[in-house]
Amino acid sequence: MNTLIAVPSATPGGLDAAVDAHFGHCALYTLVAIENGEIKDVSTLPNVPHESGGCMAPVNHLASNNVKALISGGMGFRPLQGFNQVGIDVFHGNGAPTVNAAVQAFMHESLPKFSPEHTCGGGTDHGEGHCGNHA
Repeated sequence: MNTLIAVPSATPGGLDAAVDAHFGHCALYTLVAIENGEIKDVSTLPNVPHESGGCMAPVNHLASNNVKALISGGMGFRPLQGFNQVGIDVFHGNGAPTVNAAVQAFMHESLPKFSPEHTCGGGTDHGEGHCGNHA
């Protein structure tokens, strides 16, 4: 498995950073390159303002940076559709406390893939910040 994973993170990012539950409103993403089942590189990517492009701004930002998977605590239906359209798989973080814990769970294939049932508002809400705790 060779892939680039994005995890919404608290500042300053990195493997020990706390996972930020709100992917579209996080300050930054920790990007983790996985090659042959091992972490090969860790970097950070600042988020873009949510207002410029709405729900799709962070989706397109991650896609343009070659992200192939996102680990998120929650999101609305429209962002999930957007990720599906640009070829980014979204996985539910299941309350992982740190980026490293989320990535390890991903590498052990223990995170469920996001589906419309996981979205805020049961598939109708567009904003990930409107349905409570996503951690």
